[in-house]
Order: sequence, then structure tokens, then C-alpha cells
Amino acid sequence: MLKSIFEFFAPAPGDAAPQAHRLRQATAALLFEVLRSDHEIGAAERDAALAALREHFGLDAQAAEELIALAAHEVPRANDHFQFTSLLNRHFTQPEKERVIEWLWRVAYADCRLSAHELNPMRKIAGLLHIAEPAYIAAKLRAKEDAE
Repeated sequence: MLKSIFEFFAPAPGDAAPQAHRLRQATAALLFEVLRSDHEIGAAERDAALAALREHFGLDAQAAEELIALAAHEVPRANDHFQFTSLLNRHFTQPEKERVIEWLWRVAYADCRLSAHELNPMRKIAGLLHIAEPAYIAAKLRAKEDAE
């Protein structure tokens, strides 16, 4: 278990920016956690997660797909969200973390319905990222409005 997590956070061979690589992976892991939380990985939700990765990190479609595939492999093996959120807490500004929460909401609302199963990881992740309630609700409302 521990070895796979260390491998998860290890930079890709030839990656000139290992810290950026780890931040991309941690963000992808959180997106995947919400993506899988309702036990259905729909195309709309997957597309929302991929769009978030492409938008924030300037990735091409293939790189975003590879990050989601890596997250799909590693997230089920993780004990909790802390290993991902702690990395974002150390390196993302508060507005960046609030943007991550908005992306997570966009994934949750991408299929035009919010499952009770999606609320649990959303609340946990927001707490671990130290997102204040007003910012959490504002992100939720923006994502819901965009989904409608």
C-alpha cells in the first residue's frame, strides 16, 4: 500500500517539474473520488473532470486522460483524502483550492443530478482544504447553475 502511494506521487520519467506533476496527480485523484462516488462513472462526469484538468493545468486531452487513469488505479487503494489535500494545501492558494472545489461540484452536477453519495466526499474534501462555508456554497451554486 505505502509503496504504491509513493509511486503515485513520484514524478513521471523525464518530468522537469516533479512538484507540478504531484499537484496534477493529487487534483486528478480528488476529481476521480467525486467521479466514482455515486458508483456510476458517466461520460458527462468524466468529461467534466477531464475539462478541469485541461483548464487548470493546460494539459492536452491525452495527458488529462492519463491522469484520470492513474487516479482510477490509485484512489481505491488510498486510505483517505488527506494525502491528496495536504499537498494542495501546501502549494495552492486559497482561491486555487476554492476553484478545485468548484470543479468537484461540476463533476458532481455533470449528470444533472446530485447523488447523496456525492455529498459525503465533497464535504470531507472541502473541510480538508479549509474551504469556508460561504465559498463552498458559492462554488456549489455556480456549478449547479452551469449544469442547468
